[in-house]
Amino acid sequence: MQTPHIVIVGGGQAGATAAAELRRREFAGQITLVGEEPHLPYERPPLSKDALLEPDNVQLNLHPASFYSEQNISLKLGIRAEAIDAQQGCITLSNGETLRYDSLLLATGAQARRLPELDALGSVSHVLRTLDDAHRIRAQLKPGSHVLVVGAGVIGLELASSLVALGATVELIDPASRIMSRNAPEVLSQYLQSVHEARGVRFHLGAHVHNARLNDQQRVVLTLDNGEQLQGELLIYGVGVSIDTRLADSARLHTEQGAIVIDEHGRSSQPNIYAAGDTTVQIGLDGRWQRQETWENANRQASMAVCHMLNQEPAKSCPAWFWTDQCDLNIQFAGDMAAAHWVLRGTLDMPPFVLIGLDPEGAICGAITVNQGRDMRPLKELIEHRAVLPLEVWNNTAQNLRHLAKQITQTTRSQATNVALTDEAAAPAHP
Repeated sequence: MQTPHIVIVGGGQAGATAAAELRRREFAGQITLVGEEPHLPYERPPLSKDALLEPDNVQLNLHPASFYSEQNISLKLGIRAEAIDAQQGCITLSNGETLRYDSLLLATGAQARRLPELDALGSVSHVLRTLDDAHRIRAQLKPGSHVLVVGAGVIGLELASSLVALGATVELIDPASRIMSRNAPEVLSQYLQSVHEARGVRFHLGAHVHNARLNDQQRVVLTLDNGEQLQGELLIYGVGVSIDTRLADSARLHTEQGAIVIDEHGRSSQPNIYAAGDTTVQIGLDGRWQRQETWENANRQASMAVCHMLNQEPAKSCPAWFWTDQCDLNIQFAGDMAAAHWVLRGTLDMPPFVLIGLDPEGAICGAITVNQGRDMRPLKELIEHRAVLPLEVWNNTAQNLRHLAKQITQTTRSQATNVALTDEAAAPAHP
């Protein structure tokens, strides 16, 4: 009998996690991981932080090189997957090699969305998505550099924090009226903006880049749509991502909004082809297409796909979670950031503090911790149970969240047991 072969395309978080999970779950067949970058699979969150701040000391690799040989995982790095023949169950690589697979996982991630008018500025214009991007930025950065950052999302703000710490002056431009508008409530946006401003960052919100050019001194000159002109030695922009679906299209996979559609098991529209991480989209509980570009989601979907490949039970899913590190603040997010109402535990401007998001019925649906990561686990449990508590309990820092989560969990289990006993008692006796 032929040894089963699982091929993973993508050398990032999801791909490396899937390979390790297959061995952890005692898959004894062949595993081949194909990565377009020449580097060992590495973590991306540090690229905007430690990879810039401490490039000589940061450890990014998810596993050492020895791990892959010890686990009998074949690495094909610096090689691009070109096409999939779903009918024959094989994939063609850029080096001319063809791999047959029994199951295929696509974990190709996403690329930084490019703006040709900014790329036209040449070597002084950068995006930050890969380790090589981080190296190029760090090589050009000098103390006292004036850097223009376009995009006030997580990446832009983390960059601003790191650049200021390295002695740069930063101006940040975004068309939205507030920072982190896609994934943070207004109360946190306002707080974070004040923290960055106190460190010298200058914001230009509600403004579009109308024109970009280099002047005679080879400095970047950005003209905003309000007529204001900004100048700097470097330009870095982060305005979202795009997904290369050519590989998925070659296999005729179902895509929506430029991403591979997967079900709750990580399966695509073709048998034996799975996908995980930034390259995927799913139908959410609200019936809308949802994409999650987070470290946690890459791990969760990779594990989910592996479990289905091996016909094993996946781990229980938890509320969505991600984090960001800015200005010596660790900020963690869980659940729904579009909560109807936010309750403050603690005092703004005096971390640590916690924000509790409540839905219209008063149940907790989201939470944010600022330098208070120890509370995130019980908050996830409370979100999972959609706990409803009085406001004076939520905002009282003397109330221990771990104890509250434990009480809610015990009550839920007790209620479930009572329901089961009631159903058993109500069941008709068999003759």
